[in-house]
Amino acid sequence: MAREIILASGSGIRAQMLSQAGIPHRIRPARVDEAAIRDAMLAEEAPPRDIADKLAEVKALKVSAKEPGALVLGCDQVLEAGGRLFSKPETPEEARRDLAALSGGTHRLLSAAVICEDGEPVWRHVGVVRLTMRQASDAYLDDYVARNWESIRHSVGGYKLEEEGVRLFARIEGDYFTVLGLPLLELIGFLTIRGDLEG
Repeated sequence: MAREIILASGSGIRAQMLSQAGIPHRIRPARVDEAAIRDAMLAEEAPPRDIADKLAEVKALKVSAKEPGALVLGCDQVLEAGGRLFSKPETPEEARRDLAALSGGTHRLLSAAVICEDGEPVWRHVGVVRLTMRQASDAYLDDYVARNWESIRHSVGGYKLEEEGVRLFARIEGDYFTVLGLPLLELIGFLTIRGDLEG
């Protein structure tokens, strides 16, 4: 029988991916100051991969400390373009600026996942996807943000590929699940090898 994992995230899409893959789980979001961790690491010139990995680890460790014996999955995603890290937009205006900055160029999404058990990391993976946006018109970007703000406000970069955001893109190189914020195939492989998931 498959072992339940705890998802240390309030992300609806990550929970949906786990459910659709038949991975038993419950949700216990970790409360961490992501901005402070990100800012401290940026000040130390840490690469985007390390920032995503650290944020995922901190979330998993925080919940693992309260859930002895459980497998706790922490996740985080960062977007890097031209040496700049993008965050979730705070306002529609910020989303519009971010999309304009990304339009016509290529950026990287890094999706980190860390599993902790009894306060120790036992598995980690950072998936990387390269995405090239088409050059969208100003009018389209204005309308896109206006139509989709309530959904995209929770997404780094201000778009959701699984929704209308797919129209912003010309090319995607990498794993679709990683774009959505969870390297699902690698997670399934780890759980199956350990015997925590039938396979």
